[in-house]
Amino acid sequence: MNEPTGYGRPAGHETAAVEVHTPTPLTPAHTAPLMPMQPGTIPVVASVVLPDGRVVTGYAIEPTRPEPVAHKPAVSRAAVNIALGGVGFLAVCGGLLMLTTFITALTALVTQLVILAAVIFGGWIAVQVFSASGHSGGTTVNIRKAVIKRNKFYG
Repeated sequence: MNEPTGYGRPAGHETAAVEVHTPTPLTPAHTAPLMPMQPGTIPVVASVVLPDGRVVTGYAIEPTRPEPVAHKPAVSRAAVNIALGGVGFLAVCGGLLMLTTFITALTALVTQLVILAAVIFGGWIAVQVFSASGHSGGTTVNIRKAVIKRNKFYG
């Protein structure tokens, strides 16, 4: 009896023989208009002799190849748009923060200038008032009791 030698094959049948047959199409008795059919060529018929002596005949099936996958970017376009919107929003917030800081600083500067002007003007007024008590020169006008009668001045 034949002992199996590995992979379930009996001894003496180490290789399988393959025969390829090409079928010839039959011509029909009546002539009908020919219609194109898929596939355009007649497939090859293959016969395989199995290790136990049986012969299997059939069409060879070509493996199907998957469609090539379209190149997709690593990051989706929506995610890029959302990220750019966030960056723009942060830039606007930073600009608004800088604008409010600038307005606050400008307000403080104007306030300080007004206070400085008030101090300087007030000091000048004070110097004028307190320096008038001691005459250091100038014109002195004595006012006497004047009489005005009938639009005439008697002084």
